[in-house]
Amino acid sequence: MKAVWNGAVIAQSDTTEVVEGNHYFPEASLNRAHLTFSNHHTMCSWKGQASYYSLLVNGEMNTDAAWYYPDPKPEATNIKGHVAFWKGVKIEA
Repeated sequence: MKAVWNGAVIAQSDTTEVVEGNHYFPEASLNRAHLTFSNHHTMCSWKGQASYYSLLVNGEMNTDAAWYYPDPKPEATNIKGHVAFWKGVKIEA
């Protein structure tokens, strides 16, 4: 699987965790050159608190386009150490 935005591969892995239709990529598969800090957080009732990354590719910013659960609740431990994408990031097989 690949996560692609603005012509750049943001993550690529043979294994992802699929939760609620979202592919969660292992942290080791991320192209960190395109990830930037975000201080945005949201709460999920069963997964816990999500943290976010923004993407920076070819001078364009996609704010809060990636999320992860640094300390997920027990029901979601399979996505610890994984990152998912939205906001126009294409997931390709």
